[in-house]
Amino acid sequence: VGSYPVGIGVNSSTNRIYVANTNSNTVSAIDGAVDTVLSTISVGTWPYGVGVNSSTNRIYVANYSSNTVSVIDGAANTVLSTISVGSGPIDIGVNSTTNRIYVANRDSNTVSIIDGDSNTVLSTILVGSLPYGVGVNFTTNRIYVANYSSNTVSVIDGATNTVLSTISVGSYPYGVGVNSSTNRIYVA
Repeated sequence: VGSYPVGIGVNSSTNRIYVANTNSNTVSAIDGAVDTVLSTISVGTWPYGVGVNSSTNRIYVANYSSNTVSVIDGAANTVLSTISVGSGPIDIGVNSTTNRIYVANRDSNTVSIIDGDSNTVLSTILVGSLPYGVGVNFTTNRIYVANYSSNTVSVIDGATNTVLSTISVGSYPYGVGVNSSTNRIYVA
């Protein structure tokens, strides 16, 4: 793939894998059946996090240095739209049920909520200090954001776009994993 691959997203419906190549400012689209690169897509500056909506076959890429999110059409492997978000977008969570995309803006301590139908920012929510990881429970419509410098996780209600609670966790939380079946959230 490209130089300094960091973020990765998988569309299990199409068996495509998307890799953000930070130093190349590209995303590699990989065919999972034959493990080869199908396409290399130019995106914004310093792409990092990748989110996939399998229902719409849209791929969302957080471009850290350009403060944007690139929206990729998974069928054509082309950029459909570029959306301005907060400062330092680093990770992305997707709720394919509501078609909402959640972007952790590390340098502005916010989360941008994007409407996947219109590719516009619906709301920007203040969370803890240096938000990194984003996890989405599509069953409960709750979004979990790991705040690296606050040692907390912000819990966002996807229906009201508000922070429901802030949970103290261990030092420097970074990644978030969600099991929607058991409603358990795992924070590294």
